[in-house]
Amino acid sequence: MRIAISGKSGCGNTTVSGLVADRLGYPMINFTFRNLSKEKGIDFWTFCEMANKDDNIDRELDSRQVQMARSLDNCVLGSRLAIWMLDDADLKVYLLADPQTRAGRIFKREGGTLEQIMEQTCRRDAADTERYGRIYGIDNNDTSVADLVIDTSARTPDEIADIIVDTARRLSVQKQRNGV
Repeated sequence: MRIAISGKSGCGNTTVSGLVADRLGYPMINFTFRNLSKEKGIDFWTFCEMANKDDNIDRELDSRQVQMARSLDNCVLGSRLAIWMLDDADLKVYLLADPQTRAGRIFKREGGTLEQIMEQTCRRDAADTERYGRIYGIDNNDTSVADLVIDTSARTPDEIADIIVDTARRLSVQKQRNGV
């Protein structure tokens, strides 16, 4: 079973993807802009600005993630566009949270000032939405492609992972019954 989990920055994507992968015993794929910027030795925010001007950065990142996921029978792919890019995923999950919650989580993770994080997060959201639309024709605010949409604002990562794991197990049983 391939599970794709998407959400904007601060929604708990990485944390929840890791928990789901651990609980199911699946490999987790979470190759992000942060990973790629580090791999290339470029400051993260500089790299984000570069991506706004060079669509090949997104294409490289997304292609590598999908290749990794498709090379495995079972995995959890956690990324901004996982539910759109891994179109043959067995379960597509979109995590969302209000902007203040997201900024608070990023602030705890990265430091800075809450005002600065809020501004950066809003700017990044807008840039991501514009870029995904331009490159792929994807509206990352349209969650209709997801099988499951979870608001993470008032839930713990464990509660969210429980919902996803329970859903994945039910789907797996259904697939077995249907001989798929």
